[in-house]
Amino acid sequence: MKLIKRFAVTLIFSLALLLVLNIFLLLITFRPDTGTKGTAGGWKGAAKLAEYLTLQPDGGYEMQEEGTTMLEGSGSWAVLIQDGTGDVIWHSENLPEEIQLHYSAAEISWYTRGYVADYPTTTAAKGEDLLMIGNPKESYWKDMYPTFQLSTIKNLPRTMLLFLGANLAGVFLIYMVVTSGILRSVKPIVQGIQALPEGEDVYVKEKGLLSELAAALNLVSEKLRCQEYELKKKEQARADWISGVSHDIRTPLSMVMGYASEMEEDAAVSEEIRQKAGIIRMQSVRMKNLVNDLNLASKLEYHMQPVKMEAVNLAAMLRETAAYFMNLDIEGKYPVELAVGGNGSAGGDFCGDKELLKRAVNNLLLNAQLHNPAGCHIWLGVSGLPGQRRITVEDDGKGVTDEQLKKLKETPHYMLSSGETQEQRHGLGLLIVQQIAAAHGGRVEFGHGEKKGFRVDIFLDVNPQNIDNVHLLD
Repeated sequence: MKLIKRFAVTLIFSLALLLVLNIFLLLITFRPDTGTKGTAGGWKGAAKLAEYLTLQPDGGYEMQEEGTTMLEGSGSWAVLIQDGTGDVIWHSENLPEEIQLHYSAAEISWYTRGYVADYPTTTAAKGEDLLMIGNPKESYWKDMYPTFQLSTIKNLPRTMLLFLGANLAGVFLIYMVVTSGILRSVKPIVQGIQALPEGEDVYVKEKGLLSELAAALNLVSEKLRCQEYELKKKEQARADWISGVSHDIRTPLSMVMGYASEMEEDAAVSEEIRQKAGIIRMQSVRMKNLVNDLNLASKLEYHMQPVKMEAVNLAAMLRETAAYFMNLDIEGKYPVELAVGGNGSAGGDFCGDKELLKRAVNNLLLNAQLHNPAGCHIWLGVSGLPGQRRITVEDDGKGVTDEQLKKLKETPHYMLSSGETQEQRHGLGLLIVQQIAAAHGGRVEFGHGEKKGFRVDIFLDVNPQNIDNVHLLD
């Protein structure tokens, strides 16, 4: 339809332009010769020449100098035919020999319309007589039989519109016939282009006027398939490597944690050694969590983590997560305050993966603990929005700078690696939070909290329609 509209607009504009141009050219090319420019040709020229022909006292006629100049300038001759007799009572000096000097009424009628011995004629009245001018043989062309019915002339505007409509319909029909091949070629190419982002195999037959474009599209599709294949190989290799490393680390790490725990609880060992053993155990637990986070992030990224959608009471889920976190906070440096917005309905049933959601909230709690070693107060809450649930984790710790917040929003966290600073940064744990939210068709926002600390909001759709391509388990 766009092609047809563009063609129609171009056609109308072109026809209007051509109409004006042709009218202008017709006026220049086929302008009538009125004989007003010093020549004897044309009906007005004949009338003017009749004015220059004067009657003399002796009853004869004499052409004035202006009239003679007109006849000589155009190479014409002239005769004056007497009324009644049909005799020539005056003629110019250059009258050809084959021109007769007597005319009947029928001959006068015929010659007035057409030619005398192949000389095109024009006439003018001189009193009761007729002045007839013979123009050079190659000067004019005369149509001797121009007659039209009056109804035809009256209906001329309607007839012109009919002709114009018929011509437009003919041009449009020709356009449709000629371009039907192009339109048939355009459709599969457009469909192929639309299918490329979907990762579908695209092949368009390379024929017709757009065969080169079809060939280029096929080449692009082939390159994209090759690139996608190579990318999948790299992604699979990285996922396998991460999974293998995670598996290989678990056994020695469990042994380290076990021996460290035994040393920490052995009363025969000095206090200093037990403290060091406790530090080893805690750091081992942290390392184990990092390995688990890395493995989970990889599975979520490559859509290998099953998502079990079930009814989840968000308020209860937050209480469980907060209780587990506070039980591990032996020194009580990180108190958690839980708040459920509105009348409590926001914390009601929600369709999601309870374990993944708990993991996301726990990561946020651990993130607050990690970046505030001196301790901080943490607020954990859930509230309802139109069609959404919002889980909020906020602390009153040292927070983040605007520059850190910008990097946090724009940079892939697990890819960040800087040797310029030893400062801890928000990284893999927050990436997992984003991935878990995406797996539920939601999103995550980072910002400055009202308590001057760090704030994270997880927005989850009540009826998620745009769930990420994560394997779902009913």
